[in-house]
Amino acid sequence: MKIRFMVIFLIIGLQSSGLRSQTASQWRGPNRDGIYNEINLMKKWPEKGPDLLWKVSTIEGGFSSPAVTSDAVYVNGMKDGRGYLSAFDLRGNQIWKKDYGPEWNGEHAGARSTPTIVGDNIYLESGEGQVYCLNRKNGSIIWNVDLVQTFGARNLRWGMTESLLIDGNRLFCTPGGSEITMAVLDRKTGKTIKTIKGNGENSAYCSPVIVKHGNRQLLLTMTQKSVIGIDAQSLEFLWSYPHKTSWDVNPNTPLYNNGQVYTVSGYGTGGQLFNLSADGKSMKRVWADETLDSQMGAAILMNGLLYGSGQKNKGWHCIEWATGKVRYTARELGNKGNIIYADGLLYLYSEKGDMGLVKPNPDRFDLISSFEINEGSGPFWAHPVIKNGRLYVRHGEVLMVFNIEQK
Repeated sequence: MKIRFMVIFLIIGLQSSGLRSQTASQWRGPNRDGIYNEINLMKKWPEKGPDLLWKVSTIEGGFSSPAVTSDAVYVNGMKDGRGYLSAFDLRGNQIWKKDYGPEWNGEHAGARSTPTIVGDNIYLESGEGQVYCLNRKNGSIIWNVDLVQTFGARNLRWGMTESLLIDGNRLFCTPGGSEITMAVLDRKTGKTIKTIKGNGENSAYCSPVIVKHGNRQLLLTMTQKSVIGIDAQSLEFLWSYPHKTSWDVNPNTPLYNNGQVYTVSGYGTGGQLFNLSADGKSMKRVWADETLDSQMGAAILMNGLLYGSGQKNKGWHCIEWATGKVRYTARELGNKGNIIYADGLLYLYSEKGDMGLVKPNPDRFDLISSFEINEGSGPFWAHPVIKNGRLYVRHGEVLMVFNIEQK
């Protein structure tokens, strides 16, 4: 009997692992930590930047990142209050464009949520709180769920911005509110699997992540005033710890490393490092620091060091993961922005439109190359993406694709 149960458990585990591996593209790379597993990339760029392979100026307005797979690029935008999802081949030829419904047309109007690609489907949340499942081949809508009507979500001052998380056949989203913090949907049908009451706070623009901590699959995200932890298997709400900002804005996905969790937000709040208990059921704060206070540009953990920018505390900062000690602050390359990593180097996209290539260095801001993004309009908020030797950079209605493969 024990052997039978072990076999069944193994089969379920393999099925879940296989389904997770179907995620072809999602927010901030394979592990949602901004690290792209690319090799053979340029170690220095030409003075005017790497070669522009192609660009499109028809993706409409927005701040979401493109979703890039082995054979296509998907990117969403907004025009005249309507959301559009466009598909392109890897040469920039449009395959299809789909009007998926109302998009965020309030303050800082435009598309927000980065599409998640799993199998033959695309998963997307609009700024108006609609969750969509669309067909990759033609963009047709398979199902959609209204988070406001279904779960009582209260739309946010700057719209819903969560990039949806898929685990196996489950879709995780964060309606937020007094009754439901998180909803778990069947990704194939949109039907509700479970709702999690949580801490009663509103959603806070954050995209969740699932990490392995000991024997537990732990979902980490941030709500209105807190960082929270949920058992991703049993769907038990485990804990909530304070992380407050002036405007209840906590967009940056928490970082996990070796039993520790780092959270960071803007408005001078900065970051905190926590130690998780061995069973993952509780946390204890190790340190807090206000210097690196990235508003929505995230941070990169590399070799025991955190790299990122400030918001109120303008500049590019390097701090020690273990202690929170500030190693340096550099007020150059546009002062602040978002950051990703690939093949030994940091890629910085500033809010002034500078794209920089930086060597991780604990002692100084080691800028190797930079160039200006001079296409598109609006704030430079979209996080870049790296895939198969190409750098994808969005600015408003324009998507640019650069060749960064080592020649």
